[in-house]
Amino acid sequence: MSNEIKVSCLQYTSLQNEHETLIKIEDLIKKAVKENSDIIALPECSTFICPNKENTLKNASFESDSLTLNTLKKLANLYKVNILVGSLQTKISKTNKHDYSLVNRSFFINSKGVVTIKYDKIHLFDVNLSKKEKFFESDTYTPGDKAVLGELNFGGKKIKLGLTICYDLRFPILYRDLAKEGAEIIFVPSAFSETTGEAHWHSLLKARAIENSCFIIAPAQTGKHFKGRNSFGHSLIVSPWGEVLADAKKNEGLITSKINIDEVHVCRKKIPSLKNEKKYKLNF
Repeated sequence: MSNEIKVSCLQYTSLQNEHETLIKIEDLIKKAVKENSDIIALPECSTFICPNKENTLKNASFESDSLTLNTLKKLANLYKVNILVGSLQTKISKTNKHDYSLVNRSFFINSKGVVTIKYDKIHLFDVNLSKKEKFFESDTYTPGDKAVLGELNFGGKKIKLGLTICYDLRFPILYRDLAKEGAEIIFVPSAFSETTGEAHWHSLLKARAIENSCFIIAPAQTGKHFKGRNSFGHSLIVSPWGEVLADAKKNEGLITSKINIDEVHVCRKKIPSLKNEKKYKLNF
């Protein structure tokens, strides 16, 4: 069987209203289905981005109650397509539904409409870029503490998938660990800021692909969400050799590219850095 898969990244501007953003997403999913995509990937904060913690908590839901998750599970089953939900602001109970914390959770839904992989964002974006640009995700979210590797049954073969989210991109050891365990595709759904995106987005994604000889699929938010919050766009699909196969630039829409998993193993055979890696002592 062929190891060729067609992947689409959806790029749009999440609004503060989940229902309104879902309308955008459903339209883009239909377009990706017409392009015969096998995997459709959505960005971080897939259906809403709010200006403060209070509104984020008000819009967040428990997984079982999530309008977005239930809607996308139905669409995945209807169109027989796999959907990566970049992330949803998800409540998790401590003792009961009135005592909870919030995680930034990614979901992989298979073509039967079943969630097969979940991942909670480990590295929270706590930065002070300037007087006007400050982000402290740890004020709102509880970080995850587990790297996640899953499988996609496709064409009679199992493809290994790694899940990460946005700021994780700056922590290469996470990607190395996923690659060492066999990850052939690593997702990086994001809402990169204009400032950091312009400076680092393309370079970091290409580096993660090259150093781990894997495909990087990075669906991204774009445009202005509200005053003081703009996303960089440029959803990317990057090959194991570091070639940008598709770039969504700044507009809302989608990019689609065929990827062949065999390329992962060809690159890992040519440059076996995962096997060549040596343990060393710090002599300082």
